[in-house]
Amino acid sequence: MKVLIVGGGGREHAIAVSMKKSKRVEKLYCVPGNAGIAQIAECEPSIGVMEFDKVVAYAKEKDVDLVFVAPDDPLVGGLVDELQAAGIRTFGPNKNAAILEGSKAFSKDLMKKYNIPTAAYENFDDADAALAYLETASMPIVLKADGLALGKGVLICNTLEEAKAGVKEIMLDKHFGSAGNRMVIEEFMTGPEVSVLSFVDGKNIKIMTSAQDHKRAKDNDEGLNTGGMGTFSPTPFYTGKWTSSAKNIFIRLPWMPWRQREENSRVLFSSDLCLPLTVPEYLSTMQDLVILRHR
Repeated sequence: MKVLIVGGGGREHAIAVSMKKSKRVEKLYCVPGNAGIAQIAECEPSIGVMEFDKVVAYAKEKDVDLVFVAPDDPLVGGLVDELQAAGIRTFGPNKNAAILEGSKAFSKDLMKKYNIPTAAYENFDDADAALAYLETASMPIVLKADGLALGKGVLICNTLEEAKAGVKEIMLDKHFGSAGNRMVIEEFMTGPEVSVLSFVDGKNIKIMTSAQDHKRAKDNDEGLNTGGMGTFSPTPFYTGKWTSSAKNIFIRLPWMPWRQREENSRVLFSSDLCLPLTVPEYLSTMQDLVILRHR
């Protein structure tokens, strides 16, 4: 089969390397790609990931059997919908599902609605209201730009002064652009962050091994979030006592609304968990939930 990967970063390079190993893949394409991907795939650097018409046209021109859309922006923007509307088999969430990654406020509200344990939070569209809320909040506290910010839109504030400056940075100065039009203020939680992915078909769950990434720059986690500086897998923190809790609480519940909407969907579900050191029996999501559909 012929496969087209959409994206041009390290993640897409890793995907390309893995796909290249498959005996089922006879030809690999990538837009826009990068120098590393170009060593194993045919790249078209003139096509950007947000140029949906060009991506669809290129997929048709190359007569690909599958398109793998990896970056957040085109997923949230609806590239999968465009490709599927053109009759092209695609791996990735459609626009309705990708909002879980595209809006932290939406994903937090979803977790609350379905009783999925998560850090306490409030959503704000107005900077003055956010500042007023901070006056009554406990520190440290976490500020999150609602939209996509390449993994960098999270500020961990140790003092009220830092938090107020963070509101200004996110909502008024628009340091993260339109992603900061809305903001989530969230309870600070202490503990290792662990990612657990699973494949779901609406009836069955296959859980993959755990992974952990290095979020914050500088020693002792004193810097800003970087969007990831490498990962290791499996993580020593995700021991047997967490497995059943993760399966029952985090993996079975979040994709249920999407199963109700689309009975034939196939899901790769990613849950980012926080294993608090102060309350070891309590399992909570720390970050967003991501759903990838595969038809």
